[in-house]
Amino acid sequence: MGILFGIIIIAIIVVLCSIKQVEEYEKGVLFTFGKFSRILNPGWNIVLPVLQSYRKVDVRTKAVDVPEQDAITKDNVSVRINAVIYYNIFDASKSILAVQDYYYAVGQLAQTTMRNAVGAVTLDELLSEREKISENICKIIDEATDPWGIKVENVELKDVRLPEEMQRVIAKVAEAEREKMAVITKSIGEVEASRNLAEAAETMARTPGALHLRTLATINDISSDQSNTIIFAVPIEVLQAFGSENVSGSDIVKKIVHKK
Repeated sequence: MGILFGIIIIAIIVVLCSIKQVEEYEKGVLFTFGKFSRILNPGWNIVLPVLQSYRKVDVRTKAVDVPEQDAITKDNVSVRINAVIYYNIFDASKSILAVQDYYYAVGQLAQTTMRNAVGAVTLDELLSEREKISENICKIIDEATDPWGIKVENVELKDVRLPEEMQRVIAKVAEAEREKMAVITKSIGEVEASRNLAEAAETMARTPGALHLRTLATINDISSDQSNTIIFAVPIEVLQAFGSENVSGSDIVKKIVHKK
């Protein structure tokens, strides 16, 4: 009886030691005598001591911050770029069997791919087509990591840092571009204004009395200021109609000059 009781106790201890818990966000890779056996699902699983071993793999989406990398664009401009990669593991067994350290491998692959992608585009393309370049990097990394059981969901270029001298050059180009647009806008305005003036002149020329009404309106606007002196020409015949036939030129001038 004592031997049987001892065997039972040992069996219970072995069973308790064999129970391994896998969390909901994990997968377990089971090895029997060093060979891959099967995938352990979340929950309690039996792993026999000595005979079997297992490794847990986190299958949640991971965000890997790729450190800044020095790269040279297609037009020989030195830049520093960094990015973040989002990926998850869709095959836990491959992530253990096909690559030694998938986390390190993905980071190194991302760095080299970023440098190659930047070297294939010009600086203008890098700054204006960042989303397209990110998609290209994501596609390349996803294809390379597929044999490792890893799915790359997204790659985002976080920052593109330029040398100070290049920043000054870009600022000067932007300033020159704004000045060019200002000159173009001003010239367009002048063309439109001259066209409108020409149309107004044609309209007044075709309408009897329009020019005189315009002259009176202008005089009315000017006369609001007490310091203005207004001189305008009136035909001699008009003045002579109101006076004597012997009105001299100096008398006429005195009559038509008014100082407010």
